[in-house]
Amino acid sequence: MKKKSFIYSDLSKKQLEKLKEFYIQKKVESMTHQDLKKYVLEIISHQINDTIDKEEEMEAWREMSDFFGEQFELVILEMQTKYIDEKNILETEIDTRKQRMNLLERNNLDQEKRDMWDD
Repeated sequence: MKKKSFIYSDLSKKQLEKLKEFYIQKKVESMTHQDLKKYVLEIISHQINDTIDKEEEMEAWREMSDFFGEQFELVILEMQTKYIDEKNILETEIDTRKQRMNLLERNNLDQEKRDMWDD
């Protein structure tokens, strides 16, 4: 007789939540100290280095600020001094003029497409 294959929809929401919690607990318990350190390093690295937009960048900044606490300004000054030759300074605000121009161009293209069909 063939063994039945379960899928997540066979469980209630509560059952699925409990299964996930159980898996997490057992997965962490089964990992060695070295595995845990490697895994945490990957997760933190992804959170901090792979920021996509301004909001995520600000979240990473807050996390670093909270971690370093009162030493954060000293760490920043050290980085600025150590890498002074780097000319690629990030803008603190998105270039809104450039963003508006791109949006206007896109809207104009959309408008031209609509006008073409109206003729």
